[in-house]
Amino acid sequence: MTGTSVPEPADSVDLAIRLREEPAAGEYVFRLVAAGGRTLDGSTLPAPDAALEAVERFGEDIFFPKPGPPKLCTQQYGGPQVAEVTGTFHGRQVRAVFRRTDGCEIARWNALSALLGGTPETGGTSGTTGSSRT
Repeated sequence: MTGTSVPEPADSVDLAIRLREEPAAGEYVFRLVAAGGRTLDGSTLPAPDAALEAVERFGEDIFFPKPGPPKLCTQQYGGPQVAEVTGTFHGRQVRAVFRRTDGCEIARWNALSALLGGTPETGGTSGTTGSSRT
């Protein structure tokens, strides 16, 4: 059958993460590939199992937020980092941008920090060593 694609399993994850520590800096590129709750070859994050755990726990709400009342966010600045996540999560297309520009955005970043190349303890991007940089 030419021209048809095989549908992805409902529990699969294939995400590309592009991270910049600051606007003029080079870009770190990571990938998370998983199926059946297990990371697969091709994952390039420093801690792919922790990233998968975070994505499974928070991904649905963060990637596909439900409408609701406006959020009140603290006016604080967490840094110039920007991350873009694209790909598929449980068969749904993902395109999300993460910044650390206010309390709400910092909370989103921290929830998925393992996916964004950091660790939940730091909330930042430590652990980016060993990633590819373009």
